Amino acid sequence: MDKPWNNKAWFLVLPVLLLVAFSAIVPLMTVVNYSVQDTFGNNEFFWAGTDWFRDILHSGRFWDALGRNLIFSFVVLAIQIPLGIFIALNMPKHGIGVPVCLVLMALPLLIPWNVVGTIWQVFGRVDIGFLGHYLRVLGVDYNYTQDPVDAWATVIIMDVWHWTSLVVLLCYAGLVSIPDAYYQAAKIDGASRWSVFRYIQLPKMKRVLLIAVLLRFMDSFMIYTEPFVVTGGGPGNSTTFLSIDLVKMAVGQFDLGPAAAMSIIYFLIILLLSWVFYTVMTSHDTQR
Repeated sequence: MDKPWNNKAWFLVLPVLLLVAFSAIVPLMTVVNYSVQDTFGNNEFFWAGTDWFRDILHSGRFWDALGRNLIFSFVVLAIQIPLGIFIALNMPKHGIGVPVCLVLMALPLLIPWNVVGTIWQVFGRVDIGFLGHYLRVLGVDYNYTQDPVDAWATVIIMDVWHWTSLVVLLCYAGLVSIPDAYYQAAKIDGASRWSVFRYIQLPKMKRVLLIAVLLRFMDSFMIYTEPFVVTGGGPGNSTTFLSIDLVKMAVGQFDLGPAAAMSIIYFLIILLLSWVFYTVMTSHDTQR
């Protein structure tokens, strides 16, 4: 006989849900309020309707920053997901090597974002930085403050160094949850290493890979602190992503209306693309 479903457990998490809802809804409503109004100071506001949204969507500055964001996110995903899977597959599953590898993988994730940016800002300097100095010694003309390609390479490598560990840990958790019976059956059948990965390990990692892709996409698409500390959005506007452009508009120029409209558009783009990622990656399960 089935036990009756008890919904009383929801009361235990209700205070947390109310707190999160309050802390999320109030700032969102404030942003929405600014996005449809204009002000000339002295706390006097005038109705602007959808003018700010129309201006943002017709702005080449917005679309350029969006394009840079999309390129950056897809590049780091294309690097971090395969690299994270490869490292997780080659990590030890037993013995003293397990905690050692897990601690080493977790170290980059413990470093604050602004410190990561500072580390790579110094690391890439051509006068005192290890990377910049020795690239110059090897004859490589490297200068991330003047060359857009070098700036992009530095920001991408920095993000890969910082966040690949998250993909590794998630994939490793999926791998260690696979029962040994699967591997024993594959060994009896004479399955190759590729067959084991394709038919056993990859399907079992599918859920954690979905989480990894969604988390890394959202984080990379909203990246701000690291590239701002390293390049400040330069040289020129080559590394000015939407987040950096939004802060410049809101804080630097104090254009609260356009900045509010841009932040809402920014949020809707992240929401839409995350939904697309989730739908595509779970479409195989829904077709069964």
